[in-house]
Amino acid sequence: MRKTSKRRRRTPRWALWTVVFGSLLLVAGGGGAISLKATVAAAESKVGKDSLLGTTKPEEEKKNANLDGAKNLLLVGIDQRPDQNNGEALRSDSIILLHINKDHSSGYMISLPRDSYVYIPAYDNGKQKWGGGKTKINAAFAFGTRGLTGNDALKHGFELLTMTVKELTGVTPDAGAIIDFQGFRDVVNVLGKVCMYVDTTTKSIHLGKDKNGQTAKPFVINSDGTLRSKISGVTPNTYTKGNHCFNPSQALDFVRQRDLLEDNSLDYGRQRHQQQFFKAIINQAIKDGLDSPTKLPKILGAFGKAMTVDSGGIDLADWALSMRTLKPEKLITIKTNAGKLNSQNVPGSGSVEILSDDSMALLKSIKKDQIDTFLLSHPAFIANG
Repeated sequence: MRKTSKRRRRTPRWALWTVVFGSLLLVAGGGGAISLKATVAAAESKVGKDSLLGTTKPEEEKKNANLDGAKNLLLVGIDQRPDQNNGEALRSDSIILLHINKDHSSGYMISLPRDSYVYIPAYDNGKQKWGGGKTKINAAFAFGTRGLTGNDALKHGFELLTMTVKELTGVTPDAGAIIDFQGFRDVVNVLGKVCMYVDTTTKSIHLGKDKNGQTAKPFVINSDGTLRSKISGVTPNTYTKGNHCFNPSQALDFVRQRDLLEDNSLDYGRQRHQQQFFKAIINQAIKDGLDSPTKLPKILGAFGKAMTVDSGGIDLADWALSMRTLKPEKLITIKTNAGKLNSQNVPGSGSVEILSDDSMALLKSIKKDQIDTFLLSHPAFIANG
């Protein structure tokens, strides 16, 4: 795998997991198998590849892997600062399980709150050991990275997070991806815009304008990403409820927000916006790229460069061919705890999110490929948009 670049170190705090579907765009337009193979192969050459799943999916198992039946993908976004490549622990800021049903006609996107209180298995990354125990799920990636740098940090962080997800759900992901910020910006740049409906007025804590109309930070942010104080004289960017077409900087800013949402939904609101944005960017790519012989290769190339993947021993073009019946409108977005905060203070971990019994039933339904049955009796778990 290529060396960790400055681009990857600029990954944002929200999971730019949308790009994993870049190789499926041509399928949605009805492209033939030969043209699909050629197009995806060109994009695949730009994708970083590594054994992210580690020991949870041994090489022998990868050799016998196939695309029959239901599939599960683990998609992770991290917030790695440019100077954070010195062995300092890295936390995953967004964790998404994408479940594809057995006939590959429907997909279910489940965002796991980063503060979910879960058991993280014992782990030794060769530099530092974690003895195992319960804490926030985003610490799993961190415990795997401690003392490591570059790709070693990413690989071990992802492996321990995969082990944690398996402990929580009983599911071993079939494939996984770490998503890169700059590559995603390239996708939006190629598209020019991404249009979507903003369901609640959202103020930015990251971008604003000073009295001279210059871009400035409107708030002081703590090292853990929480809001500290307002900066005098700076007006934060505000995304009002209604239809918007975002440029790249607006898009990336909007989906990062959790603190100043009008409906006060915090991390659940951010999850909802990420999921809505996922569908919006795929629809935009299908609308504006599939009929353009010049734009489509650029879109696929940008998607490809935006990620590092472990495809589980299966060629990415074969993934795309197998998922040709999966359309964006068949992607169902799901919110744990039905989108309601269930916080609790735990000594040593601070404020955590307790997954409800119903949420645990949802996660257990993944392994049985029975999410649709669960949702029939729990419609409140389906996110709007």
